[in-house]
Formats: sequence, structure tokens, C-alpha cells
Amino acid sequence: MAGMGSARYTELGAFLRSRRARIRPADVGLPHGPRRRVPGLRRDEVAQLAGASVDYYNELERGAGSQPSEQMIAALARALRLTADERDYFYHLADRPVPAPGGPASHVHPGMSDLLTRLTSTPAQVITDLHVTLVQNPLAVALLGDHSGFSGARASFIHRWFTDPDARQLYPEADHAAQSRAFVADLRAAAARRDAKDAEARSMIGTLLGASQEFATLWADHDVAFRRDDRKRLNHPTLGLIEVNCLNLFSEDGRQRLLWFTPAIGTESAELLDLLAVLGTQEITGPIR
Repeated sequence: MAGMGSARYTELGAFLRSRRARIRPADVGLPHGPRRRVPGLRRDEVAQLAGASVDYYNELERGAGSQPSEQMIAALARALRLTADERDYFYHLADRPVPAPGGPASHVHPGMSDLLTRLTSTPAQVITDLHVTLVQNPLAVALLGDHSGFSGARASFIHRWFTDPDARQLYPEADHAAQSRAFVADLRAAAARRDAKDAEARSMIGTLLGASQEFATLWADHDVAFRRDDRKRLNHPTLGLIEVNCLNLFSEDGRQRLLWFTPAIGTESAELLDLLAVLGTQEITGPIR
């Protein structure tokens, strides 16, 4: 077991068991079931919520598994509804550095997690103010592609939008100019809301100014506007064009947003989203980058 002492790992297992025991299935959107023998979640339920194998999670609780990755720690912290302090303690027990705020392993606001759990019939996801996707529900993955595999600067969809042409496949070409302007105005608003010395926003803006002439031109216009709600046209690889309303709920500090997508009135999108729920992710071979 690389990088960890057995005592600390035993404590990690005990910590996971204690956090699992305090959560009711209804807290995370799971049915209680008629034959439940434990008051909290079962191990297989935690594994399912975190996207881990049951065997792997069992090993973690027994204190006999391998050192969990930072991504797995983040996933388990979300599944177990850990507070920020508990999440940091979990990283300490796993002998992993606590990630800097804003990246894909950032701690999801508990209220956002609870709401996302309850949004089972509509695509929804939690992103940061710099458009880093933190967690998606299955319908959001089916609609937008799986964003969990990005890291570093590319974790931000705004960064990918201006540096990777494949990212623009999500929107029809006729909408690209309007989306570019909206992304830049939103980024300026988000950066202004942060501390003037915020390194993450400053680095992102500096990188994009050097990498994209389009971004530099739009940045010079000084447009400022948070994206609170939008009507969007999205290209789906199987279902084609889907027109949706994208609604935003901001956390108290503005650093995170819950996005959910509803069908645009007067279009066929309601039927397409119903079909999306049936198809799930089975016909999607990869993320729309």
C-alpha cells in the first residue's frame, strides 16, 4: 500500500464506516427498501454512488485496499455528503494533498449535492464559476457527454471552448459567436467577484489571452454578465438538435452553480429528452469535447 501507514489506513476505514452509517437512503435519493438491515447506506450503495466497484470499496472500509486516488476521494466525499472539514480530513487520512479550490476534485456544496440527487428526471450538473464540471447526473452525461476525464486547465469548458475546436461540437456553428461572447462576459463577472489576486482566474485569463485571438478580442470589449438562464440549442450525437432552457442556481459565495436543463416550449425537445432518458448513455461512445 504505497505511501500510507497501516494505522492511518485502519482509521480511514473506520471513518468511512462512520460516515456511511449516518446517511439514510432517502438523503441521497435511494429507496429505503423493505428488508434493510442497516440504518445507514450499504457498502454497495456507497460504491454505486461513487462510481467504484463494490470489492474496492469493501477493501477501503477494511483498511486493506490500495491508496485511493484523489478522484476517488472526491467521489466518495460527494457520495457520503462530507462537509468541507470532513473532506479535508479524508484526504489527510489517505495521505493525499487537499486539492486547490476550483478544480474537478473540488468539494461540492452540500446543498447542491442534495438538489442534484433529487433531480432524477432532468439533466443537471454542478460546475464552478470558471465552468469546471464537478459532478453530473446520468441524464446530464447522456445530454452533454462525460466531463469527468478532464484535468488541469482543460477541466474548464471555457478553456476548451477557446482552445479545442472539438469542444464546439456541442453547439450548432451558427450559435458559436453568441456562445463565445456569453462565455467571456460570464468569465469577467466571475473573475471580478473573486479576490483581485485570485491565481486561478488570473492564470486562466492570461492563458486564453495568449492562446485565442477571438478571446482576446472579446475580452477587450469589457462585457460583463453572469449566465443566469439561457435558451440553448445542443447537438446530440444520436438524437440531433435539442433546444433547451438552461437554468442556474448559484451557491452563496457564487463559486458553484447547479445547472439543469428543461425542454424549450414550442419545440420537440420534451419528446427528445424523454427519449434521452430511455437511451441513457448506451449509444454515446465518448464525451462531446
